[in-house]
Amino acid sequence: MLFKTKGIVMRSVKYGETSLVVTIFTELFGIQTYMVNGVRTSSLKTVQKASQFQPATLLEMVVYHQGSKSMQRIRESRWSVLYRHIFQDIRKNAVALFMVELLQKCLRQPEPNADLFHFTEDALMHLDQAEPMVTANFPLYFALHLAHFFGYRISDDHDAAHGVLDLREGEFVSEEPQHADWIGGLQSTIVSTLLKTLDPAELADIPLNQESRRELLRHLLHFYALRNTDFGTLKSVPVLQEVLD
Repeated sequence: MLFKTKGIVMRSVKYGETSLVVTIFTELFGIQTYMVNGVRTSSLKTVQKASQFQPATLLEMVVYHQGSKSMQRIRESRWSVLYRHIFQDIRKNAVALFMVELLQKCLRQPEPNADLFHFTEDALMHLDQAEPMVTANFPLYFALHLAHFFGYRISDDHDAAHGVLDLREGEFVSEEPQHADWIGGLQSTIVSTLLKTLDPAELADIPLNQESRRELLRHLLHFYALRNTDFGTLKSVPVLQEVLD
């Protein structure tokens, strides 16, 4: 069966002499694996074709899909959005790679999730147009709002009486928990502010320094690890932290 679907490239791995195995988060089928033949040659046409399968690329595709197969095939593909900056700007590219790696860590089953797809698609398009302060704060924004789609978004009930964020429970509490998985003070206030931020352009109004961003991102990734036993580490984080210095 042939289907038209949008897709976000998650990962691309060389296969054989001329092919790629590509992991794509699709609008219709969730995360899927595709074999793409004959795109690793020196001709201009195949070089241009292979460039479509860089991580974070937004595609429109016509695909063969059989639910019983673990690997599908693509009949046609083209750019859905031509980025102006993500593949040229080292900072934006590092943020985009972090976004797709975090998303792939969380996607366990090949089930459709159109709302999650549209959120990620929209976030990548906003990142492409973002000013520097927005770009720097974007990993925190994405990590916090992504959690909502997997059923463990932090409840935004922060106030003067509930100023401690319990990372295990995913909620703001009045006293420090008996365990070590919590944050308080300014960092918990920043989390509350980020949760209220629905338009990424508003990230420019959240003044954070390098140290604050690093520490808060570490806590947020720990928040994910508490809910995913095999979460591990993200390879994109050291590069992200280096280029956002």
